[in-house]
Amino acid sequence: MSQIDDFAQSLLEESKRFLEKARDGGEASGIDAHLHAALMLAFSSLEAHVNSISDDFVDRPEMSVHDKAILLEREVRLEKGEFTLTSVLKMVRLEDRIQFLHVRFSGNPLDRNQVWWTRFAEATSLRNQLTHPKELLVIKPDAVERAIQAIIDTIDALYQAIYKRPFPAAARGIDSALTF
Repeated sequence: MSQIDDFAQSLLEESKRFLEKARDGGEASGIDAHLHAALMLAFSSLEAHVNSISDDFVDRPEMSVHDKAILLEREVRLEKGEFTLTSVLKMVRLEDRIQFLHVRFSGNPLDRNQVWWTRFAEATSLRNQLTHPKELLVIKPDAVERAIQAIIDTIDALYQAIYKRPFPAAARGIDSALTF
C-alpha cells in the first residue's frame, strides 16, 4: 500500500471517528464541530483515493496528454504545434474525475441512476452547503452518516469498476478503527 493509500484510509477512519464522537454527545458546539470535521475529512479521503487511483494509471504509455491532464489536474497547452502538459494547476470537478476514471479504466459509462451515485450527489450537496455557506446550516448526525457511507460506496464502486475487486474498507462500513 502506498503512502497516499495509507493517508486516504487514515482520513476516512478519522472521519468515521469524528462521527462517533458526535454521536457520543456533549456540548452542541462540540457535536457540530465533530460533524463538520467528519464530513470534510470524508471528502478529503475521497479526493485522496481518487488521486491514488489516478496515480496508478498516469504513467501508462497509452495515456494521452489530455488523459494525464485530467488525472493530474494540470493544464494542457498547445506549444510549437503539440499539446504539452504544464505544471499549471487546472482543477477538475470531483464528480467529473470520478466519471472519467470509471469510463476510462472500466470501459463502461457510469450509470448515474445507481443508488450510490444519487447518494454521492446528496453528500456533495451537503458538503457544498458547508464549504460555501449562504445561510445557517444545521447538520444532523444521520446526514453525515449517510454522506460517509455514500463516499465509501463511491470508492467501492470505483474499485469494482476499475480493479474488479471491492474496496477493502467497505466491509467495515462506518465503524471506525480509531479510539481517540
